[in-house]
Amino acid sequence: MNRVFIIAEAGVNHNGDTGIALKLCDAAKEAGVDAIKFQTWKTEKIITRNASLAKYQKDNISENDISQFEMLKRLELDYDSFTEIKNHCEKIGIKFLSTPDEKESLDFLLDLGMDIIKVGSGDVTNIPYLRMIGNTKLPVILSTGMSALCDVENAYRILKESGAGDISILHCTTNYPTSMSEVNLLAINTLKAAFNCTVGYSDHTLGIEVPIAAIALGAEIIEKHFTLDKGMEGPDHKASLDPDELKEMVNSIRNIEKALGNGIKVPNKSELLIQDVVKKKIVASEFIAKGEEFSDNNLTVKRVNDGISAAYWDFIIGMKAIHDFNIDDPILIK
Repeated sequence: MNRVFIIAEAGVNHNGDTGIALKLCDAAKEAGVDAIKFQTWKTEKIITRNASLAKYQKDNISENDISQFEMLKRLELDYDSFTEIKNHCEKIGIKFLSTPDEKESLDFLLDLGMDIIKVGSGDVTNIPYLRMIGNTKLPVILSTGMSALCDVENAYRILKESGAGDISILHCTTNYPTSMSEVNLLAINTLKAAFNCTVGYSDHTLGIEVPIAAIALGAEIIEKHFTLDKGMEGPDHKASLDPDELKEMVNSIRNIEKALGNGIKVPNKSELLIQDVVKKKIVASEFIAKGEEFSDNNLTVKRVNDGISAAYWDFIIGMKAIHDFNIDDPILIK
């Protein structure tokens, strides 16, 4: 299995504050992830002024009588901030990613040098935007929350036809937090079979157990929201990991990578050292005189330091003893 690409999803957990965003970068680096991802948008270009808050947004912010436009405007970072954030990521050695939510921000991120485009679940059915992204010829990571397989197939086709580079698909459930009954991790297998491409998982559950399970199913990308403090005001903090939990998730994923191995069923080096004293061998169950025929009645199997593996039982039965054997003597042949 290839090394899992782990994305720490900062999202909007900077609360519109560049200083917090930079601290998120530092925390992600400390946790050992491969990349940190933000979201870049101009509020006026992605939402109408009277659009309502989603239920999870109402549940997770104190001032839930505002419009979604007002909430997003407060969370919006300007382009200068993203330039500073990307420069900081390069300085500390972590990959910078951000999901562009409209063309102007897409163009800005391209000019900034971003070389992978993350498409959010909300744009899986945004046909003209998918064509713009495909036209960049860059690799794409496509989240698929709120989508049926036919939606994903259409998005994948449009990206390919428009010239997108390698496309990776993330299974995702768009709910914050996602309940265990809505995770449907086996959809990872469905996506692998349907597209024969890199498939990963973008997680919105509480805790770290589900992304770890996704690795065991073959997910090659993991994206997980994190925050500096779950108690901060904002729509995504409560469903995010704190820095210590993020580090624990990364360590657990790296351990699972090692545990998955290569799939070839052979004894490993440590087992080869143990098998001589653990695997049973053929020994005499009673005194056997030289020339006597070995049989089910005068042989048995036990752990012993020397002798012939019990795997050769059928081969030994019927052969004649080359010398006398006492009880528990390992059976030897020429």
